[in-house]
Amino acid sequence: MSDNLKKLTISQRAAGLVPQSPSKINPLVLQIKEAVDQGILKNEKKRERRKYIGASSIGDECSRKIQYRYLNYPSDPNKDFSARTLRIFQFGHEIEDYAAKWLRDAGFDLRTEDKNGKQFGFSIADGEIKGHIDGVICDGPVTASYPMLWECKSANDSKFKAFEKHGTAKANPVYATQVALYQAYMELTETPCLFTVVNKNTSEIYYEIIPFNQKLAQEASDRAVNILTAAKANDILPRIAQSKDFFLCKFCEYQNACWEHE
Repeated sequence: MSDNLKKLTISQRAAGLVPQSPSKINPLVLQIKEAVDQGILKNEKKRERRKYIGASSIGDECSRKIQYRYLNYPSDPNKDFSARTLRIFQFGHEIEDYAAKWLRDAGFDLRTEDKNGKQFGFSIADGEIKGHIDGVICDGPVTASYPMLWECKSANDSKFKAFEKHGTAKANPVYATQVALYQAYMELTETPCLFTVVNKNTSEIYYEIIPFNQKLAQEASDRAVNILTAAKANDILPRIAQSKDFFLCKFCEYQNACWEHE
């Protein structure tokens, strides 16, 4: 027995605090982990599903996928988000809060809620198309055009480097579309967006000034209306590919449902 194990008290052993090797994990640890995972999954099932087309998804390459989400189609049984993935999403929201704090600490007048404590956003087409922005910067310690839209994302190291190398329009067209729509419907077209990405691995920050792209906003708005119109008419839009094995289809939560649907 090693010296470290000899030093453990009886109470520590009873609590399951004996150092564990990968090949011998304390059953209590597995039970705790399973309980935590199930709690996260249970809360996710309670979450109210969107009953509208979100501006954050309109840039998705597959119109049928957006339509399925709007119609609240059930995802494939094996494609539900895992507890680990849901934790990643939750950490992303926490990172956004820190990114907002850092800007405020630097002297920027960043507003993320209205006077009623609700997130800023817009609603069109009788509430069938909506968007919720991260915030608006009304003033700051640097010379810039205010007020400006503020959008924040988090990314792993490889995706972060893509933003640094290529910029948002190329690195993530979905985000670029989201920004253009927000600027259009929040009437922030005369000033740019401060787009922020925080590296989840290194805590580096990428800032990009994105001018309003009217063409992109109009195309995305027209697309959203077309998807909504088709959904209302029960007209399922074409697939994005000719094969179920297309790379985007492989990662889609509706892969099986889509290819079983005529």
